[in-house]
Amino acid sequence: MFTWLRSKKLPSVGLSLFMLAVMTAGVSYSPTLYRWFCAATGYGGSVTEKRSTDTETYTQSNAIGPEITVRFDTNVAPSLDWEFKPEEVSVKTHIGLPTTVYFLAKNLSKETIVARATYNVTPEAAGYYFTKTQCFCFTEETLKPGESARMPVVFYVDPEMLTDTTAKSIRTITLSYTFFRLDATKDAVAAARPLADASKAEAEALARTKEAEFQPPEIRR
Repeated sequence: MFTWLRSKKLPSVGLSLFMLAVMTAGVSYSPTLYRWFCAATGYGGSVTEKRSTDTETYTQSNAIGPEITVRFDTNVAPSLDWEFKPEEVSVKTHIGLPTTVYFLAKNLSKETIVARATYNVTPEAAGYYFTKTQCFCFTEETLKPGESARMPVVFYVDPEMLTDTTAKSIRTITLSYTFFRLDATKDAVAAARPLADASKAEAEALARTKEAEFQPPEIRR
């Protein structure tokens, strides 16, 4: 039944596992790199926790920290003919409080485009404590000619930041996204996520359930 275990391919499987272990060990020395690695590969992302996105409901059973400002920076690579911007350039929220924001994207070209976004959080010391839902980053996304998408992102800042001597005084955080154009072959378009439809479904689910899923702190560490 498990004859494949005795095949000559076993060393390559073992080597792959070894390389994964080395990569994991390497990035674990840097919280920012480790979280980027998890986001890009899905490693360590199978366990999630749900948190209410309704402020009144959440604050009834959870303590929140001081007020904090989160700014949003959006960019597109020169070869990408998209408009991409946040609905609000910044929001004031509280440390520990799940907060929902939206980003807007529109394909300005006359062709279907496949793109992928990356993100960054600054100051770097705050990046480890900034937790957001899986969204449109690190995923191949597609927009048809003239099509628009309204993309929800839910985030919170882990209250443990207040115990970190290098980060506890931070009261302004910037979340930056950059979209890059990818090859739009027939297969690539078919494999990419339809950004407009997927974002609409996510927004409807958030409105209906008033909950968002995050990686729990022990998984992020």
